[in-house]
Amino acid sequence: MNLNSTVTLHNGVHMPQFGLGVYKMEDGNETAQAVKNAIDLGYRHIDTASVYKNEEGVGQGIKDSGVPREEIFVTSKVWNDEQGYESTIEAFNNSLKRLDLEYLDLYLVHWPVPGKYKETWKALEQLYKDGKVKAIGVSNFLVHHLDDLLEDVEIKPMINQIELHPELAQTELRNYCAQHNIHVTAWSPLARGKYFEAPVLQSIAEKYGKTPAQVILRWDLQHGIITIPKSTNKDRQKQNADLFDFELTAEELARIDELDKGEEGRNGPHPDEFDY
Repeated sequence: MNLNSTVTLHNGVHMPQFGLGVYKMEDGNETAQAVKNAIDLGYRHIDTASVYKNEEGVGQGIKDSGVPREEIFVTSKVWNDEQGYESTIEAFNNSLKRLDLEYLDLYLVHWPVPGKYKETWKALEQLYKDGKVKAIGVSNFLVHHLDDLLEDVEIKPMINQIELHPELAQTELRNYCAQHNIHVTAWSPLARGKYFEAPVLQSIAEKYGKTPAQVILRWDLQHGIITIPKSTNKDRQKQNADLFDFELTAEELARIDELDKGEEGRNGPHPDEFDY
């Protein structure tokens, strides 16, 4: 396993398991520089969204890196007020324009907007059939949303991107996704550093000469989870990616698993309680 290791989605597309999230990065130079720095360090997966308002910066950073477009995996997402069939097609085309790219590697339904996400999914299926995007998926979908969606799909989602970290391990949802061959991506994988002081993380980090953040990200990788930690700082980006010279034991993985608090561990909004 290394920084360029990939998972294979159910349509055969190879997706880097480790990437850079750009949520809350300022558009323009901050985002462009962060993306360029990450690519310089060997990152090949960048995750943005229309609502982040920084797709132009992402596109600029990719160009500034000098790395060929086909070597970089780019994800974006359709926001809640863009959902519906025609408006999703329009939103996708607008994202492509802002990114200044010919195609996307992955496009996601950002949240399961009640009464809209099935029409939105039909638009993603069309974009996929038209060759404008190499893979399609969802974000923040719970089991009942996926059950509902899968009744009507022509193409199953390839990804479900969810809040996921040791205190919100989402085991039932991860198992459901595994049964349906849907890969899981963790957003907020470090939970904003809220429990780095946990003794289990501290002791494992000390053993390997790593940080609690690195231990959590390694936990992701060994559980087969795609992970996209955010950082604008090149040194921190490098540290986040320095995960491939140690391996957690089965016992250590199990001890970290025990940090799970279920819904009490959630930091972001609950998909059933989101203000749509």
